[in-house]
Amino acid sequence: MVFDLLDRLFNRTKDASGSVAKDRLKMVLAVDRTNLSPQVMDKMRLEILAVVGKYFELEDMEGLEVSLERDKNSTALIANVPIRRVKAVDA
Repeated sequence: MVFDLLDRLFNRTKDASGSVAKDRLKMVLAVDRTNLSPQVMDKMRLEILAVVGKYFELEDMEGLEVSLERDKNSTALIANVPIRRVKAVDA
């Protein structure tokens, strides 16, 4: 799972279309296994944007990608948020 994250960060893919299809299938399976509807995923995406937007100036509000990755014993929520810069926030 860590190597998958590094591959995504550095845009290293062996087979782009095969990799995309595999990632989509993983997402569908993870969502199916966690019983999250598309409406709940959309709501979660908007809430993540709202929270992250408090602390960071975002590059593109539509650029957020949220996915679930399932391992043998756990499911990880991965949010890819395009950030432009840190906002000045009072403590």
